[in-house]
Amino acid sequence: MPNRLAQATSPYLLQHAENPVDWWPWEDAAFEEARRRDVPVLLSVGYSACHWCHVMAHESFEDGPTAEFLNSHFVSVKVDREERPDVDAVYMEAVQAATGQGGWPMTVFLTPDAEPFYFGTYYPPEPRHGMPSFRQVLQGVGQAWAERRDEVTEVAGKIVRDLAGREISYGDARPPGETELGQALLGLTREYDPQRGGFGGAPKFPPSMVVEFLLRHHARTGADGALEMARDTCERMARGGIYDQLGGGFARYSVDREWVVPHFEKMLYDNALLCRVYAHLWRATGSELARRVALETADFMVRELRTAEGGFASALDADSDDGTGRHVEGAYYVWTPAQLTEVLGADDAALAAQYFGVTEEGTFEHGSSVLQLPQQEGVFDAERIASVRERLLAARDGRTAPARDDKVVAAWNGLAIAALAETGAYFERPDLVEAAVAAADLLVRLHLDEQARLFRTSKDGRAGANAGVLEDYADVAEGFLALASVTGEGVWLDFAGLLLDHVLTRFTDESGSLYDTAADAEQLIRRPQDPTDNATPSGWTAAAGALLSYAAHTGSEPHRTAAEHALGVVKALGPRVPRFVGWGLAAAEALLDGPREVAVVGPRLDDSAAKGLHRTALLGTAPGAVVAFGAAGSDEFPLLADRPLVDGAPAAYVCRNFTCDAPTTDPERLRAALRGALNS
Repeated sequence: MPNRLAQATSPYLLQHAENPVDWWPWEDAAFEEARRRDVPVLLSVGYSACHWCHVMAHESFEDGPTAEFLNSHFVSVKVDREERPDVDAVYMEAVQAATGQGGWPMTVFLTPDAEPFYFGTYYPPEPRHGMPSFRQVLQGVGQAWAERRDEVTEVAGKIVRDLAGREISYGDARPPGETELGQALLGLTREYDPQRGGFGGAPKFPPSMVVEFLLRHHARTGADGALEMARDTCERMARGGIYDQLGGGFARYSVDREWVVPHFEKMLYDNALLCRVYAHLWRATGSELARRVALETADFMVRELRTAEGGFASALDADSDDGTGRHVEGAYYVWTPAQLTEVLGADDAALAAQYFGVTEEGTFEHGSSVLQLPQQEGVFDAERIASVRERLLAARDGRTAPARDDKVVAAWNGLAIAALAETGAYFERPDLVEAAVAAADLLVRLHLDEQARLFRTSKDGRAGANAGVLEDYADVAEGFLALASVTGEGVWLDFAGLLLDHVLTRFTDESGSLYDTAADAEQLIRRPQDPTDNATPSGWTAAAGALLSYAAHTGSEPHRTAAEHALGVVKALGPRVPRFVGWGLAAAEALLDGPREVAVVGPRLDDSAAKGLHRTALLGTAPGAVVAFGAAGSDEFPLLADRPLVDGAPAAYVCRNFTCDAPTTDPERLRAALRGALNS
């Protein structure tokens, strides 16, 4: 019989709706029930594409005796971290503070007042590798609650007090300058892996936000080292197993330093961020590899993640059926030499094995290999390789595909909108821009209420109940701003302004510090506040970037001041932990460059010369430049005001720091004006 999760909009919660565990969603009623029964709360947090979440569910939450014990001694609450990032952040901070590490599944035991007192992640069904079994943990926690209640509540109270004392010291209200950005670049150089690209050791995550900073820093200063780190990292990732060499798109991370074996789940946010990064790398260098990867990644998102309503689904699972009824990580993606021969025949299989680095011993498990593009001598026949790729992809389509998390997350769709709009504009792919517009339409129609407040998620055309957090407002505004520049439709600038007004009034305190939840949101044991990037830009730095772009478009002093104040935290963190504040460093580059304000006017929007100037403006590498495009005399954008044609011809106006260049009708002069500061 289904439990209380059967009505959820989260695919992750729905995966647990048939468990014998009497799950509750995160709601006041669950904690009231715990008070009524005088039992502790088990909080279990995960997400649908999480491999070890599935393992623990199968081993423990589907097990009758374990469920019976849980139902008798606890109130069990299941949370999708992607729906409730605020709940996840607060308790993950407690887990990391107590144990020095964290991850998912996250297992936390709470008092009925939601105060945590015992923590963990995955627990096996039997004692293993020094870890207690899940049943042992449950029995120990239950016994402590029954026999040592004073000790438990004292521990819980101390943890909550400690968390409350971890408020971020805002530090300097001034944004970083040349010195801090130079120190950040030096810090990245020290952590860079020159042999393999990327930063640090295993596991190795795609550093999309850091690469964005490196590209902007190079554009502004001409620093060759910054461009080299960005270019080489992108090439290594694109040649590695972390990139899907047949279908396009990136996996979550590499388990090794060489980018060979991925954790196979594919997340919307990674692909949106990386699609945009590769498009920007192409814009800076003309790299054919960057062009191919940007377009293949965009096509992957539209083909495999687009929902029937026009939004983008959250993720594809890491696991799938391997053909024997077992769910195995990576089964959909890996190949053995025998499988290549079966699909391609002996000669083409030998070619494919060489081209994609498939070996007899394998690079993954059980003699299978993850496809790569290893650097090698010789020239391959392009037509033959295209045929091989096509046949392998067709054969893979016959395998059982990984499950898809159809939940539409506002923030991640904002990132996808920005990536698809720009990639479509750069490579003259109007279908990609149309996909971005459709997703933006869905967010306006379904995720925005009458006060322009965001719902974080939707599924199957139905909005979830959870309020948007700071990253939702910031990333959706970022997507709308990119869409405004690409389409010349000022309504997207207007919508971005509505969202950013909420940032100013509901997420910012008097000092200029930002919080991840609104002042009027549900009160947790602590109001989460994290300015560091994780898998996505932090809400804090994403808001700084969007506020800055909106101010450049409109001349709004409050938005500009808020952006500068928000970047004060980057002044403190950038020189010390540049890998974890890449988006903030990228926003700081835009601030130092102006950012530049570009207005392109034509006699009408379909004028070919006007469209040429518009595309030239979008392809400018000046960090964070904003572009307004419209007919002369239009009131679509503030930047178009009082910008006439020049001798009846389309013209571009470039301004920076309250100073404007003479208008130009020449695309080459415009291109020169939108290169980095050293060249303009």
